[in-house]
Amino acid sequence: MPIKAIMVDIDGVLLVRPDPGGWSANLERDLGVSAATLQSAFFEPHWDDVVHVRAALRERLEPVLADFAPLLPYRTLIDYWFSNDAHVDSVLLAELAELRAGGTQIHLATVQERERARYLWEDLGFSRASDGLHYTAALGYSKPDPGFCQTIEARTGFRSKDLFFIDDTIANVDAATRCGWAAAMWTGTETLGSLLSGQRQHVR
Repeated sequence: MPIKAIMVDIDGVLLVRPDPGGWSANLERDLGVSAATLQSAFFEPHWDDVVHVRAALRERLEPVLADFAPLLPYRTLIDYWFSNDAHVDSVLLAELAELRAGGTQIHLATVQERERARYLWEDLGFSRASDGLHYTAALGYSKPDPGFCQTIEARTGFRSKDLFFIDDTIANVDAATRCGWAAAMWTGTETLGSLLSGQRQHVR
C-alpha cells in the first residue's frame, strides 16, 4: 500500500539542536536568566497547561518572569527562545521537498503551544514546505495519546494505512504503530529514503 502522507515530528527531527543544552544553553550568559530557574519556575508547573490550552503562554510566563527576572521583557525571552530553537535539518528538508514534488503530502505532527506553532508555520516558513501542521494545542491531545493520531486522521481524511510517521521518541513511534500508522524512529543517522525503503520491504 503506497504511503500518501508523511507525518514529521519537529523538535529533534526537522529541527536539530547543535548544542546539547538546547536553546537555553547560553540563556544565563545572554539574558541573565538561569535555565534551571526557568525550568523549575515555568516549564515544570505551567507547560502542560499551556500546551493543552488551559492557559496562554504569555498568561503564565509573564508573571513568572516578573518574579525572578523583572527587567527581562516577555517578548525578548520568546524571541530568543524561538530563534535559538530553529536549526533546520536542511538534508531532511530537501528529502521531504523531493517527496512532496513527487506527490506525497508532508505534514508536521508535533507537541507545541500556539505561539511557537505560529512562529514555525509562518515566520520560519514551514507553511511553504509542508501541507499541514498538527499540534497539541490545536488537536487537544499530546503524543503518545492515541487521540493525537486519531484526531489527525479525522482532520486530514487520511486512513491509518496511508500514513508514515517519524519521531525521535520511541514511545511516540510505538503509539503511532498501535494506531495503525507505519512509523520509524528518527535518529538522524539514516536518510528518510532508507526508512521508507525498510517500511516497503516489511510490507512486501
